[in-house]
Amino acid sequence: MNVSTFENGRVVLSTQGRDKGRLFIVLESVNDDFVLIADGDLRLIAKPKLKRKKHLKAIPYIAEDFLHKQKNNKTILDSDLKAELNGFSEVYKNVKR
Repeated sequence: MNVSTFENGRVVLSTQGRDKGRLFIVLESVNDDFVLIADGDLRLIAKPKLKRKKHLKAIPYIAEDFLHKQKNNKTILDSDLKAELNGFSEVYKNVKR
């Protein structure tokens, strides 16, 4: 993957910490080292987690519905993130949830 690996909407897997093995969606890239992530369950959109990029593994999947709503300034709900991640993990059963 290239430099924009952790762009908005990217599905990532946590590799360190309490949330190890969980899938998240990148909400925003803060700087070169950190991103804000949420999954709509453990981490809500209202209170996203600030996480180091080195503690995440980028999955080659973009949450298209999330990006579409973000670009059109529509309200994004926690249930939207959960649905996106559940749909993704149904396709890729080998990714731990």
